Amino acid sequence: MQSLRFNEHQFDPELLALSAKMDAFEGYVHPHGKRIATIAGALGSSFHLAHQDRIFLQQAALIHDIGEMVMDREYLQVNRIFDQSERIDMQRHPVIGEQQAAKHGLSRATQLLVRWHHEWWNGNGYPDGLEFEQIPLAARILRVADTFCALTDARPFRKALSEEQARKYMAEWAGLEFDPVVVKAFLTLESSSELRSYAVAVSQAS
Repeated sequence: MQSLRFNEHQFDPELLALSAKMDAFEGYVHPHGKRIATIAGALGSSFHLAHQDRIFLQQAALIHDIGEMVMDREYLQVNRIFDQSERIDMQRHPVIGEQQAAKHGLSRATQLLVRWHHEWWNGNGYPDGLEFEQIPLAARILRVADTFCALTDARPFRKALSEEQARKYMAEWAGLEFDPVVVKAFLTLESSSELRSYAVAVSQAS
């Protein structure tokens, strides 16, 4: 099993500051980008990704939703189903994120991971509708890490799921949204604070 650790010294302070700014924009109280980067890095190690490829993966994790922040749409902050025009508009954010990653001088590998972090294993994702192994392994890892972290942390318009609920979701959507092999690896990660739901922390503190 892989232990989870995030080494901030490997990353540009400006990139970390940008990630924190994105977390605030999206309404996360806890560090979201760094949490995803930690889990994605551990999964990358479990699949024996090269060190530099893990760095690219973690860079993408830190700023994966930069496109949403740049777009700054009001509908992103409400708890309701998007209408058709909003959904089409929202699905532009990975492409805008790719462009922003380029503007910040990040590698082409990092840019593409930002572009593809919403691709689904079954081809129903966006923006390019990639499926199965057409999606790079690192992007499949990022999809799993991002989803789990989003489900288990609260935002202004919704509560966090428990760890058990989130794990159940990941297992149920393996083979559809997620690469089942990546989900299996995720579910065997060594227990750590990064894998605990903030919903549990809230209930214990109350």
